[in-house]
Amino acid sequence: MEAPLIDIAETTVLIVSERDIVTARQRCRALVLHLGFTPTDATLVATAVSELARNIVLYAKRGAIVFRPSEHQGRRGILVIARDEGPGICDIQRATGACSSAASPGLGLRGVKQLMDEFEIVSAAGVGTTVSVKKFSGPAVPHA
Repeated sequence: MEAPLIDIAETTVLIVSERDIVTARQRCRALVLHLGFTPTDATLVATAVSELARNIVLYAKRGAIVFRPSEHQGRRGILVIARDEGPGICDIQRATGACSSAASPGLGLRGVKQLMDEFEIVSAAGVGTTVSVKKFSGPAVPHA
């Protein structure tokens, strides 16, 4: 018998400083472990969240990261939405490709895209950027 999706409310972490990057990473890791992710997958998701939060601090100065439990075809998952009202990304293809726009050695959006199962980005100059990513835990559970 399939276990029901754990009922956890949406969680939002405001991002305005380096300290908030750590908070977002820790909350994410705790949540995905509670959802049944393996410690390895929890680390992958937390790493992606850390990178998204770092991008907010570096480029937009302030924003938020939202964590929302998800489910798809019997697999538990996490939806992470990183939003800011910064300058936006002029060239999304370049930002999510092999090029990094920062001098810092971070993973960049390309790394986030590789770590997660789903990746979507919407950005406009002067409006800001929203990155939505999902990660699912393990294989689908067969329905009885």
